[in-house]
Amino acid sequence: MAPLPAGIRFIVSFSRDQWYRAFIFVLTFLLYASFHLSRKPISIVKGELHRYCAALNEGDVEFSSQSRRASDTPRHQPPDNETDCSWAPFDQDNYQQLLGALDYSFLCAYAIGMYLSGIIGERLPIRYYLTSGMLASGAFTALFGLGYFYNIHSFGFYVVTQIINGLVQTTGWPSVVTCLGNWFGKGRRGLIMGVWNSHTSVGNILGSLIAGYWVSTCWGLSFIVPGAIVAAMGIVCFLFLIEHPKDIACSSSLVAHSRGHENGAHRFRLQKQVFTDDENKPLDPEIQCLLLSDGKHPVHQSHVVVLPADGGGSMAAISFTGALRIPGVIEFSLCLLFAKLVSYTFLFWLPLYITSVDHLDARQAGELSTLFDVGGIFGGILAGVISDRLEKRASTCGLMLLLAAPTLYMFSTISRMGLEATIGLRTSVGEHGPPAPGPRGGTLRSHVSPRKAEAGLHPETCTPAAMLLLSGALVSGPYALITTAVSADLGTHKSLKGNSHALATVTAIIDGTGSVGAALGPLLAGLLSPSGWNNVFYMLMVADACALLFLIRLIHKELSCPGSAAGDQVLFKEH
Repeated sequence: MAPLPAGIRFIVSFSRDQWYRAFIFVLTFLLYASFHLSRKPISIVKGELHRYCAALNEGDVEFSSQSRRASDTPRHQPPDNETDCSWAPFDQDNYQQLLGALDYSFLCAYAIGMYLSGIIGERLPIRYYLTSGMLASGAFTALFGLGYFYNIHSFGFYVVTQIINGLVQTTGWPSVVTCLGNWFGKGRRGLIMGVWNSHTSVGNILGSLIAGYWVSTCWGLSFIVPGAIVAAMGIVCFLFLIEHPKDIACSSSLVAHSRGHENGAHRFRLQKQVFTDDENKPLDPEIQCLLLSDGKHPVHQSHVVVLPADGGGSMAAISFTGALRIPGVIEFSLCLLFAKLVSYTFLFWLPLYITSVDHLDARQAGELSTLFDVGGIFGGILAGVISDRLEKRASTCGLMLLLAAPTLYMFSTISRMGLEATIGLRTSVGEHGPPAPGPRGGTLRSHVSPRKAEAGLHPETCTPAAMLLLSGALVSGPYALITTAVSADLGTHKSLKGNSHALATVTAIIDGTGSVGAALGPLLAGLLSPSGWNNVFYMLMVADACALLFLIRLIHKELSCPGSAAGDQVLFKEH
C-alpha cells in the first residue's frame, strides 16, 4: 500500500471539528478586517481634502500630472487662489474642526448604536444581522466617495453619511465576538483572540494602501472600492457563516477535558474550597481575587456549579443592568474608553499629522502610517500570550498602559525634529531650491519626491521608526485584549451560570463605552491641533494614565491572589 502524500497526511491529522473551527476563525477575521478597511479611507483622504499646491515641487507636479493623464479622471480645480487645492467645504481656515466633526459624527453614532446593537443581536440570527450591516456599511461608505464624482460640497451630506455608516457598523463587533466565543473555549483564549484581533491592524493597513492608491488622483475611489469590498464580504458572510458549533454537530470546546466527562446534558464543576482566617467558611477563589475589597468576607453560594451543555441555550437574554453587575465589566469598560480614545486618535489623525509635520503627500503619509498598525499586530498577540501565561488580564493591560505614556512622549519629541527622521526619509533642500511658503506665513520643508520616498529606512534612522512601531504595540495591546479575550471572559463569567446569551450584550457594553472615547479622541485632536500637535500628545498621555487608573483595583486583586481560580477546578461526570 502506497504511503499517503504529505499534504493529505497533514489534512487528515486534524479532526472535522478543528477544520470547522479554523474556518470560522479565518472567516470572522476577514469579515471584521473589512469593516476596519472601510473606516481608514477618511484619515487618508484628509490630506487631500485640504492641501496647498505651493507644497509641490516641479518633480511632484510632473509626477502628479502623469498620474492624472494615466487615470483619465478629472481633478478638482483650485480656486482663484492657486496655492489652495482644497475640496470645499474643507478649504476654510477651520478645516481641522470640520474634519474632526466628520470623525465625531461617525464615532458618536457608533458609540450610541453599540449599546443597542448587542441587545438586538442577541435576539436575531447572527448571520442575517451581520450580513445586513455589512451590505449597508458598504453602500454608505461608497456614498461618501460619490461626493467626488457628483461634485458635492455640502458639509451636511458628508456628516449624515458618516452618522448612518457609524450606526450600521455597530452590527459587526458583537456579532463576530459572539460567534468566535461560541466556537472557542477559554483555553488559550488570550493567544487565540490576540492573533484574531490583528484583523484591526490588517484592515487598517489594507485600507491605507487601497485608499492611498487613488487618493492623489481620484479620492472618490478611495471610498468606493473599500465599500464594494465590505458589501462583497457581507455576501460571503450570508453564504458561509456558521453561528454555533451545534448547528453542524461540532463540539464547542477547544480541547477535551482530561479530568472530567460529560453525559450530554450537564457537567459538574467542583472547586476546591478556600477558607479565611476568621471564619471556617469557604470563599470562591474568583470572587476572592476580583470582587472583595478585603478578601475576608464570606460568600454564601454553592461551590458545585452546574453548567448547561451546548444544547442548553434556552435561558433568557441578560438585561443591560444585569450585564453591568458582572464583576469587572464597569472597570474594563471605563479603561477601554480611554484606551480606545488614544488608539482611534492615531487611526484617524496619524496620516494628517505626518502630512502636517513633513508635508508629504496624502499617499505617502498613508503608507507610512501603517507602521503604527504593524506594531499593533504584534502588540495584540503579545498581550494575549502574556495574559494567558500569567492568567492576569488586568495586570497585562496595566503594564502596557504604563509603558505607553513615555513611549508617546518620546515619539512626539522625535517627531518635532521632522518626520523624515521618524520614517527614515532624507530630503535635500539644495536639490529642490529654497523652502516653499507655508500656509500661515511660515515656510515648508522641502517636499519629498516619490522617488525619494521609496528609499525606505536607513540604518542611522531606524530607531525613530522603531518608536512608531513600539507606540502601535503598546497602544493597541490593551485595546485588543479588552475587546476580545476580556469581553469573552466576562461574557461567559461563572456568575451567569452558563447563560450563553450574555456575551453579545457584555461585548456591546464594553466596546460601546470604549467607542465614546473613540469619538472624543479625534474630536479633541481636531480642536487641539491648531494650537500645536504637542497638545494632542499631552492629551493622549493623560488619557493613557486615566485608563491605567481604572484598572488599579483589579490589578491589586490579581496580584494579591495566590493562584488562579481556574487551577482549582475539577470536572466530574453526572450519573
